[in-house]
Amino acid sequence: MPGLMALARPGNCVMSAVGVAVGGVVAAGPAAWGAYAVPLLYAAVAAGLSTAGGNALNDLFDRETDRVNHPERPLVSGAVTAAEARRFVGGAFVAAAALGLMASPLCLVVVLVNAGLMYVYESGLKRQGAPGNVVIAYLVGSLFLFAGFAVFRSDPRPLVATGILALLALLTTVGREITKDIEDMAGDVDRRTLPQRIGAARAGRVASAALVAGVALSAVPWFAGVLSWAYAGVVVPADGMFIYAAFYSAADPTRSQRVTKYAMVVALLAFLAGALL
Repeated sequence: MPGLMALARPGNCVMSAVGVAVGGVVAAGPAAWGAYAVPLLYAAVAAGLSTAGGNALNDLFDRETDRVNHPERPLVSGAVTAAEARRFVGGAFVAAAALGLMASPLCLVVVLVNAGLMYVYESGLKRQGAPGNVVIAYLVGSLFLFAGFAVFRSDPRPLVATGILALLALLTTVGREITKDIEDMAGDVDRRTLPQRIGAARAGRVASAALVAGVALSAVPWFAGVLSWAYAGVVVPADGMFIYAAFYSAADPTRSQRVTKYAMVVALLAFLAGALL
């Protein structure tokens, strides 16, 4: 059991569940812990299980590199066998699919699509640079779509709110992932990342464009009346941080991706404030 827990990386699983919970509050407001509490609970646990399956899949594909980079991981250390890890991956995704269906049929679709993308990413796409960046960004954004699908009945506003949040997460995550690739250019000898293909300066401009597009998108929920004035007040500092990070994507990628991470947290708080106040 300790080996399987290490394989799942519980901290990441909890963060995925929290992302769905935040999306649920944005989608449904106070009803997230009222009428929609049960489907959101199913969706949050399904997201956590999907993350556990994805983490185990990552360890299966990265066994050889982990012998050097992460010898403490359970497959390399012998705490878990490859056969046990494969059964764990299958069980986690089957359980996630069952819970996704209990949340809503649309949530089941998200679980199945995400499982397929995780496999494609681990089996080769992550070595292709930019396409892998987009897949990771989609997987982050899909947590909020998951919440919107869990509470969707007939009113489209939950889907609009979580769809904007998902797209904002996708754009800013693309910017951060490219910036991380700029930071890691020297060590990424087995990957064809965007900075390696077009150079750090041009890749930095692409990352900056993604971050600025996220800033532009952040104005939509308030102007569309989806979220309250409280959202506008809190999202302005987040936008400032994203713009600051955009300026340093190529010049100081370590600083840029760190500021982007903090800006994403502030942006989440802005969505929560706009949904509840």
